[in-house]
Amino acid sequence: MRNESEWGVNENESPLGSLRPSAPRINPVGELTEELQTIMGGGINSPAGTPLNIFGTIAHHPRLLKRFMNFAGMFLNKGLLPDREREIVILRVGWNCQSVYEFGQHTVIGQRVGLSLNEIDALTKDVAQHGWSDRDRVLINMSDELCADDCVSTATWAQLSTQWNEAELVELVMVAGTYRLVSGFLNTMGVELDADTPGWPEP
Repeated sequence: MRNESEWGVNENESPLGSLRPSAPRINPVGELTEELQTIMGGGINSPAGTPLNIFGTIAHHPRLLKRFMNFAGMFLNKGLLPDREREIVILRVGWNCQSVYEFGQHTVIGQRVGLSLNEIDALTKDVAQHGWSDRDRVLINMSDELCADDCVSTATWAQLSTQWNEAELVELVMVAGTYRLVSGFLNTMGVELDADTPGWPEP
């Protein structure tokens, strides 16, 4: 087994203080077995026609990939939350976790569901620097608190509970938590951006 120095790390620390790998620690699978082709199905390919790197990496564990796709896919395809609100949460979590892969993929999805590039850029800044609606602002505050303390404050919860029902509240917290887990996986594995996928917004 190779040690950390053999993988290489970025010269600069992330804002969270940890060194990030500069190359994949586990490369995406090279050839899809029949089982993996069945699990992945369609709709998760990069523009080059290959599986997205996140799925190609998880594919080393086919049973996990199958269950992960069912679970995370529910939020994207069958969730209760409006798509735009879900993407605000995911993008803010991706920024807080400094996961460029997650942020890049959901920049594309966010634009598709109605977020402007100006709004996406604003999700990398203090919430007060953009004219967010009260509803958007509380989603951002919730995401920040969960990433900082693994809990939503009483004040923020009071605001959330007046605007979303109980089922939606459960989903909001699960979305934030799921994509925090995903961010940690992406960062730790050093999953590289897929071709033609944006990274961070231009400064």
